[in-house]
Amino acid sequence: MISKRNFLALGASALLLLAACGNGGGNGNGNGDGNADGDDFEGASDDPQELTVWTWDPNFNVVALEMAEEIYQEENPDFSLNIVENSQEDVVQRLNTSLSSGVETGLPNIVFIEDYRAPSFLNSYEGSFLPLQDHFNVDDFAEYKIAAGTHDGNVYNIPFDSGVTGNYVRTDYLEEAGYTLEDLEDITWDEYIDIGIDVYEQTGISWITNDHSDLGIMRIMLQSAGVWWTEEDGVTPYIVDNEPLRKSFEYYKEMFDAGIMNVHNEWDQFIQAFNNGDVVTVPTGNWISASITQEESQSGNWGIAPIPRMDIEESVNASNLGGSSIYVMNLDDNDLAIDFLVSTFGSDVQFYQDILVEIGAVGAFEPAAAGEAYEYESEFYGGQQIYQDLAEWTQEIPEVDFGQRTYEIQDILSVALQDYIGGADLDDVLENAQQQAESSM
Repeated sequence: MISKRNFLALGASALLLLAACGNGGGNGNGNGDGNADGDDFEGASDDPQELTVWTWDPNFNVVALEMAEEIYQEENPDFSLNIVENSQEDVVQRLNTSLSSGVETGLPNIVFIEDYRAPSFLNSYEGSFLPLQDHFNVDDFAEYKIAAGTHDGNVYNIPFDSGVTGNYVRTDYLEEAGYTLEDLEDITWDEYIDIGIDVYEQTGISWITNDHSDLGIMRIMLQSAGVWWTEEDGVTPYIVDNEPLRKSFEYYKEMFDAGIMNVHNEWDQFIQAFNNGDVVTVPTGNWISASITQEESQSGNWGIAPIPRMDIEESVNASNLGGSSIYVMNLDDNDLAIDFLVSTFGSDVQFYQDILVEIGAVGAFEPAAAGEAYEYESEFYGGQQIYQDLAEWTQEIPEVDFGQRTYEIQDILSVALQDYIGGADLDDVLENAQQQAESSM
């Protein structure tokens, strides 16, 4: 049971759905031994009761690890974690450098990897990560999260946070234009745009904000349809004949041409757009709630609807943006790392209740969704049981193979989108992007 004290903490802090892809300090440079002078990356130690973990975000991943450590120490008092925190980019760079050297020394016991990047690591470094499917109940986790860490029939990840998306909405602006939050449930992107045009005409408030170089909104659209911008092999570009991708370009341009899209150029401007009341909807990952709720004056004026779906049969009103999983490096002795992760992140219902209360971590662990913490009614979101809704949508997210080239192809498509917005023919834009992606292979 969750105490009254913890429910008060939930009201004060669980709304802080901090981005699991946040940045920490430090750098990823070094010579690969994990202990160079000025090197912020430490490898596994000789202490048989200590595990080294590489991760990012001191307010999210690190706190969850510290809470898991305390739980595990109840039965294993000599156990300790050496949590090495750097930016996600530095973790990726250092892990690549260490693994490509072929030298085991300097690697951690455990590492967090963003789901979009996991297929590249699993394909590029065969044998470097430990299969885990025999150690925990894979069926307890959302299928799309397990899929991100599956390679050649083996499951290498224990899923952590869900990047489940929601359409964050200013309900007071909707009501001013004669709509309610229910009008945004179970709708298509076409309907979303039509409502947005009407709301904009009546209120003068931008319907959505986006950075033309950020294709997160398109990743949301594609995963809702169960496809990505690579073929099933995870490598071959899937652009020209990709109908959901084509539709995502068309939806985006339609919103821009209709004048309902505010355009921002950096993260701070993104936050300012809704904190200042300059935008009605924010369709994105649930981690955005940390930034939305920091504007306390808007409490009671927000709600969360399911994400719109594409007007194609395969698409659903659920998707994902971001999120990470936990991996065990295939070192000589893995028993402690496996037991620690399986006992906490892999099976502990109360642990997932606790991290929801303390840091707002919406996990992909299905048994936890029936817990009391998920029934919390958020005052900021008009009394809505937001965690229960997000947990329900998590189970509906289509499984996709992110492939090995998510960010490489995204860079190409980002330029293609801006060409299309500028007036170029869509067929030509997509064909050129396909050729560029193929030539870069």
